[in-house]
This record gives sequence, structure tokens and C-alpha cells, in this order.
Amino acid sequence: MALFDIIRNAMLAGFGVQEKVKEFVDDMVRKGELSESQGAKLVKEWSDKVEKNTQDVGKTVNEVVTRTLEKMNLATRDDITKLNEKIDTLAGRVGKVEGSKGEGQ
Repeated sequence: MALFDIIRNAMLAGFGVQEKVKEFVDDMVRKGELSESQGAKLVKEWSDKVEKNTQDVGKTVNEVVTRTLEKMNLATRDDITKLNEKIDTLAGRVGKVEGSKGEGQ
């Protein structure tokens, strides 16, 4: 299973859990075990924690991917851009040299 699939499944499971928490809190409010404001506060706190955890997971995944790519020693987009600029510069210089050779002959 690919890393993307694992992350997607975890997030989907999180959304399912979030819905179950809301249903549970709503049920407690209906039974009178919690006031509406307490229920809303619990759902908000839980949602905030889920959002923070999701951001933390995203950050961690990003760091892991970045470190993995660095270990693979692959060229970055910036590396390729710099190489293209050098190629363009060298091609221009070669064109000038070839042009001046043609004039002298």
C-alpha cells in the first residue's frame, strides 16, 4: 500500500470518527447529560485537536518525503532551472564562437 493511500485512509477514518463523536455528543445532549453549550464546546475542542493533529501529520509527512528525496540525491526543480540557465549561456557562447570562426574563414 502506497504512503498516499495510508494517509488518505487515516484521514477518512478520522472524518468518520469525527462524525461519530458529534453523534455521541448530540445523544448526550438529548439525554440531558450535557447542555447544548457543553456539547458544542466538546465538539469544538475535539475538532480543534483533530485539525492540529492533521497539520502535524502533514508536516511530518512533508519532512519524511523531503528527507527521502534528499537521500535519493535527485535533482530539484531549482537545480534543473539553474542547469538550463547554464546551458542557455553556454549555447549562446558557442554560437558566438562558431559565428566568429565562420567570419575568419
